[in-house]
Amino acid sequence: VRALAITGAKRDPALPEVPTFAEAGLPGYDANFWNGLVAPAGTPAEVIARLNSVLVQALATPEVHAALVRLGLEAAGTTPQQFGDFIAAEIDKWARVVKASGAKID
Repeated sequence: VRALAITGAKRDPALPEVPTFAEAGLPGYDANFWNGLVAPAGTPAEVIARLNSVLVQALATPEVHAALVRLGLEAAGTTPQQFGDFIAAEIDKWARVVKASGAKID
């Protein structure tokens, strides 16, 4: 099996010789999977801030960072606002993809 391209906007450090789809001739192609920690609506701001603080600290430790790299993952400890903005942008991006594709729910 030979990898043809990486779906993200930048090359994968584990596969530095594999180009991105943009480098391979499909500019604007950026499709990554991601994970994040969310809380129920109405969770007090101080609880959100504490969870975020602990998570960002954990992601910054050499042990956690190394474990994520071994799994081919990249940590992006951000603020709750940045993560919310990211989720909103992802919803918008994929809604446009679905609309452009003409896909319908059966």
